[in-house]
Amino acid sequence: MSYADKDIERVLFTAEELKARVAQLGAEITRDYRGKDLVLVGILRGAYIFMSELARQIDLPCEADFMSVSSYGSGTTSTGQVRIIKDLSEPVEGKDLLLVEDILDTGNTLYYLREMLAARRPASISVCALLDKPERRVKDIKADYMGFTIPDAFVVGYGLDYAEHYRNLPYIGIVKPEVYGG
Repeated sequence: MSYADKDIERVLFTAEELKARVAQLGAEITRDYRGKDLVLVGILRGAYIFMSELARQIDLPCEADFMSVSSYGSGTTSTGQVRIIKDLSEPVEGKDLLLVEDILDTGNTLYYLREMLAARRPASISVCALLDKPERRVKDIKADYMGFTIPDAFVVGYGLDYAEHYRNLPYIGIVKPEVYGG
């Protein structure tokens, strides 16, 4: 039994389901990016586990870089204000960017990043999100590669956190409301 199991209302996706879906996404990306100059751009911190697993499923040469952004602070809902904490390490002009995100929620973060990175003149920008929560979307943005659609619930595990905890869970689960005061 995990340290966090007492805080989880129910498991949405098991480690096995995550592994299978990430393998499918990797195969799709491999097919679509053959012959291109692919750069995976992980959005820290939530996407680090997903991006690590995804990169191992992509059978192509590719670069990896990271951005750290914040729109949540320490709460459970987006503030709508996106702050860049860590920018990309390398120029991306002429490269094919794949933004790798843990969850597409309001869309504020990815919309902002896509617009900002477009000004750097990459060859293309696409989005790969592990989770999609369409009920909460406020910006017109969709993922080109999507793992799973989820209900409007607070989820943790596989990189996703609540107050920096639960990221290391091997599954994705819904947190009990009493844990976060919901």
